[in-house]
Amino acid sequence: MKSWIRIAKAIDTLNERIGRGACWLVLVVTLISAANALSRYGLGMSSNAWLEIQWYLFGAIFLLAAGFTLKHNGHVRIDVLYGRWSPRVRAWIDLFGTIAFLLPLCTLMVWLSWHGFIESLQRQEISADAGGLLRWPVRLLIPLGFALLGLQGVAEFIKRVAFLRGQGTLPHESPLEEV
Repeated sequence: MKSWIRIAKAIDTLNERIGRGACWLVLVVTLISAANALSRYGLGMSSNAWLEIQWYLFGAIFLLAAGFTLKHNGHVRIDVLYGRWSPRVRAWIDLFGTIAFLLPLCTLMVWLSWHGFIESLQRQEISADAGGLLRWPVRLLIPLGFALLGLQGVAEFIKRVAFLRGQGTLPHESPLEEV
């Protein structure tokens, strides 16, 4: 079990670093948005590339930070009953949800989106808008984001199993705001 816990910690570290990096993209997209607005309304100049990069970065923020958010228990959950149950019951529910929903969804999304990324990369697909950007970088974000989320799901699964075996505490007893 100790080697599995080391794997979970390595996944935690990976998603923590990528998630913290994705947080900085909020500042970048804000600065680009402000510069684009100033350029458009102040100088009468604009480019579709500036609009597209904002959308690309917006997508990157959400896709790359999904695993980070799961690690910190920040995803929306209906907590009417879950919060009242014992930690052991919550651990079992989390295990079931991970196996039945999270991991199959992540696997399916990686599998379905990978072909679109490869095709876009091979064709060097460009946005149809004038001044548009290459599409393959944003298409890569989809399988990458879901792979990171799936990996974090594996880490959370390992931590729940360790808790149920008496080898640790249940992670995420505090929501993200309190961390």
